[in-house]
Order: sequence, then C-alpha cells, then structure tokens
Amino acid sequence: MKDTPFQTLVLSTVFVLAVGTLLVLGRTILMPIVTATILVYLLESVAAGLRRLPVLRHLPLGVLRLLLLVCAAAVVFVLAAVFSATVREIMAVAPTYEENLRTMVDGIAGYFHFEDDVLWDRVTAETIGRIDLRRFSLAVLGGFTNLGSVVLMVIIYAAFITVERRSFQRRLTAGLRSPDQSARVLAVVGAINEKISRYLAFKTLINIVLGTISYAILWAFGVDFALFWAVVIGVLNYIPYVGSLLAVAFPVALSLAQFGSIGLTVGLGAALTAVQVTLGNIIEPRLIGRQLNLSPFVVLLALALWTTLWGIPGAILAVPLTSILAIVLASFDKTRWLALLLAERVDGPERPGSDTGSSQALTDS
Repeated sequence: MKDTPFQTLVLSTVFVLAVGTLLVLGRTILMPIVTATILVYLLESVAAGLRRLPVLRHLPLGVLRLLLLVCAAAVVFVLAAVFSATVREIMAVAPTYEENLRTMVDGIAGYFHFEDDVLWDRVTAETIGRIDLRRFSLAVLGGFTNLGSVVLMVIIYAAFITVERRSFQRRLTAGLRSPDQSARVLAVVGAINEKISRYLAFKTLINIVLGTISYAILWAFGVDFALFWAVVIGVLNYIPYVGSLLAVAFPVALSLAQFGSIGLTVGLGAALTAVQVTLGNIIEPRLIGRQLNLSPFVVLLALALWTTLWGIPGAILAVPLTSILAIVLASFDKTRWLALLLAERVDGPERPGSDTGSSQALTDS
C-alpha cells in the first residue's frame, strides 16, 4: 500500500521530533562521540598530508594516526590547563580592572564637568557600579575549567574509532544485502570524508594563523593573558559568522578594563578586526571556497539549532554536521530535493559516487 502525502508528512514530523528528543536527552553521550568522529576526520587529513613527507612516508598509517591522536590529546589537555589557570588569574585581577573602569569614567566626567551631575551619578551607579568582572569571568569562561572529563571521553572514543577503521569496511559490506548497496554506502562515506576532512584541515590551518597573528597583536599592545585570548580567538573562529565577532569582543572589552583607555581599546579592536576581515573575506574563501555548498541562511539556522541543542560545542560542529546531512540527503533520489534546499548553488551537492570521493573513504585502511 502506497503512503499518502499526509502519512509521509506525519511520519516525517514524528521522526524529526524523535531525533530532536534523542539529541537533547542523549547530549552527554552523543556529543563526545560526534566530536570524536569529527576529530578523526581532521586527524585523517593531517595524516594524509604528513605521509607525503620523506621521513614519515615509511611509517605505518595506523601508527601515524595514533601518534597524531596522542599529540592532539596532549595539546588539548595543555590548553585546558592554561584556560583553567587563566580564568583564576582573571578573577584575581578583576578588582583592579573594575577600579580602572571607575577611574576612566571619573576622568570622562571631569573632562565634561559631569562630576556633580545627579543624573550622571545615577547612570554610572546603574552601569559601571553594577559591573562584577569576577562573576562575569566565571560565568563566561568557567566552563573551560570543567572540560577534563569530556575531553578524556572524546580522546577515548577517537582512539577506538581510529583502531576500528580497518575492519569497518569489511563489516559494512557484510551487513548490506547487495554489492550495489555496499558500493553506494561507501561512496556516501567517502564523499563525507573527503569534504569534511578538507574543510576541517583548511579551517584549522586558518585558525592557527589567525591565533598566531592575534597573539602578536595582543602582545604588542601589552594585553594581559595574550596567549589565552589568542587561543580563544582561534577556537571561536570555528563558529560561522558570530564566532569571529565574539572572539574579538572578549579581549577588546577586557582591554578597556585593563588600560582604562578608549584610544588603546579602539586601536586593539581595529587591529584584530582587520586580521579577521583579511583572513575571513580574502584568504579563507580562496582556500575553502564554497566546497561544502551550504546556503548562508541554512548555516545560520543550523548554528541556531545546534547551539540550542548542544551549546558552544554544537555551534562549532554546526557546519560539519549540516554538511554531512546534505551529503546523505543528496545520495537518495527521494531526499535529493531536500539537499538542494540546503545548497547555495543551484546544481546542489554532488551525488556521492560520481567522483573520486569514495577513494578517500573513512573506511580506508
């Protein structure tokens, strides 16, 4: 019996609600697994690049992957320790920052002869007088001090995914009913691996360059915790559109509290913004281009959805996860129209299996 359009709509709605409920209720379990899978994609791209070097060419690929995973774990744990220590230091100097802000405001009031104005006193009491940088720093940055257990689970999952890559293709082929189905599924996995790995590799390279240049600027201006803010800028740049704005806003806002100088703060904001604009609007399009083929409006919707479901980690994973969904939808005739709705270009996402993407499948040994 053929399903009616109404039945299809009802079943689709129930399916979407069930998936949404699963994502919310299973957040603590699913988020580390998804993050580990994305990490494996990134490490796979890095491993493929390192295999081109003469010294590492003879190293077994499985060993290279595990070494990269160990290095990634070490870097993440070091950064987590730096974040935790920096949050404590920011909270320690918060009273000094608050005093600098009050001094700056008093100087502005004296310049414009507002110091005896009742309305000015009331406005400053309701604004500057209510600022609590210690509470603000703990609310915004305190989450970084509790990442240890989550990072550990991500590393463990990534290690198991890396080890089982070799047997995944064999098990997948055995579980499908026909060679055609197996080839099609492997083609989809290959397309996902090729596009997501390339996107993450170039995005990570851009973020490293951005963080390095931002550190030089922060150090030149004498901003406290320059290394910490540089790392925050690099990490938040994974978030499309709003990430770069937040990345600049945090150090610029605290620089005003540190220096108590509007001129220095404006100069710092202009320098950091110039780097963001140059990399984001000139360099990044040339390296990454529009290879994921996602509509900007769809990216915004995905960003809002995944941020609501999983917070900041969801915002960082929004683009890769939406791209994976588009590739899967494009691989089936009945859902290809949905993939076209997600796409930026009219030609839509390529049908997996029509190119060489399957040769780089996630299941390669």
